[in-house]
Amino acid sequence: VSEARKLGVTTVALIDTDRQLLANGITTAFHALTCSWEPGLRGRETAVRFVERLAVMRPQLGCDTRLHLRWETHNLAMIEAVERWMDEGAVHLLAFNDHLPEMHAKRGDHAAMVKYAERGQIDVAGFVAILERTAAAGPEVPAAIERLARAAAARGIALASHDDKTAADRRRYQALGCAICEFPMRAEAMAEAAQPNASVVMGAPNVLRGGSHNGSLDATAAVADGRCTVLASDYYYPAQALAAFRLTREGIRDLAAAWALVSRNPAQAAGLGDRGDIAPGRRADLVLIDPGPEQVPRVVATIVRGRLVHVAGDAWRFAA
Repeated sequence: VSEARKLGVTTVALIDTDRQLLANGITTAFHALTCSWEPGLRGRETAVRFVERLAVMRPQLGCDTRLHLRWETHNLAMIEAVERWMDEGAVHLLAFNDHLPEMHAKRGDHAAMVKYAERGQIDVAGFVAILERTAAAGPEVPAAIERLARAAAARGIALASHDDKTAADRRRYQALGCAICEFPMRAEAMAEAAQPNASVVMGAPNVLRGGSHNGSLDATAAVADGRCTVLASDYYYPAQALAAFRLTREGIRDLAAAWALVSRNPAQAAGLGDRGDIAPGRRADLVLIDPGPEQVPRVVATIVRGRLVHVAGDAWRFAA
């Protein structure tokens, strides 16, 4: 596939995603891009292509679309590139991911290795060789994490840790300035993350499903006890509005508090003080929602910075 065709596919995907986001009332989006030591889908070429294309496309998109870079902590070869992207203003949120230990533990599982190799667009022997070589560089990882954490902090870029499993994991990342705990995997990590001026992010689809799709923590229970402060759309864009209304319908939060989980709180966590609520001096990012029967919401219109960017075909019904 030619480079021009690859860029064309990325452009079409960004435009299509932009339309979906706006139709679901999302006015600011953080695209989560994994930047891994793996080849293929999560590899260097894919990341470089996406970062470059997003920089070109951002001014043309209706949604304020930003980059949430999920850097795999063993991806030592990309440190300079990540620093350059931060210098260029291309990175708006930096998260530390570390999926290598669980992948390395499965190296004797042929089926698992086939799956990873297919994602990496490489044969199994080649993937295992990369996996072993990357794991051997483990002693260099802590210093690399500290280096990028300092670089992000110096540039005012919000920091997050991803998939924390233990309280020790969370304390380590909190000490590095990661005020955002993204999808904690276990209760002890979540409990440690529930600190003043910190944010715990969970998936809005988790609320809709009544639990995690991969057996992790229950987001509804975490919202109810005040530990979860942000609900992300994750893999399903309609989920944020639907989850807020469901929490209201079930009496877990009133609508203002439930909506804060998908608006004010994420804006604050990301350091975006100009949006997230309706107040003098804020951006005019507004969403008109029809609560619908039994409070199942439908987005009627979306306004970004005072500009109408999405309107449903029957919006005339809501005219005063």
